Amino acid sequence: MGKSVLVIEDEPNIIEAISFILSRDGWHVATHSNGIDAVEAVRARRPDLVILDVMLPGRSGYDILRELRAGPETGGLPVLMLTARGQPKDRAMAEQIGASRFMTKPFSNAEVLEAVNDLIRA
Repeated sequence: MGKSVLVIEDEPNIIEAISFILSRDGWHVATHSNGIDAVEAVRARRPDLVILDVMLPGRSGYDILRELRAGPETGGLPVLMLTARGQPKDRAMAEQIGASRFMTKPFSNAEVLEAVNDLIRA
């Protein structure tokens, strides 16, 4: 069984790009595109890593991360946060809540691949 990642993102082009580069690298990629039941999706799939967008329909990525960090089975899960807004306050908020890594859009394929592989090794 390979490494599994759950991509919680609502932009189809980003889902497609991330899915392509990670599956090519041997990852099993699952996707979820709304914030409302994202935490349930994480608990159900039990991925090795989560890639989480900040702005999602229904619920913010920050709220989802807070709930994941509070859960005994998801508290230590590596989470790579993605955002279109790269202001220092956004990064500070993500780090404060417990994001493992923070990346602004647009990003390169190499950046995403490097980030997930670093997180899974850590």
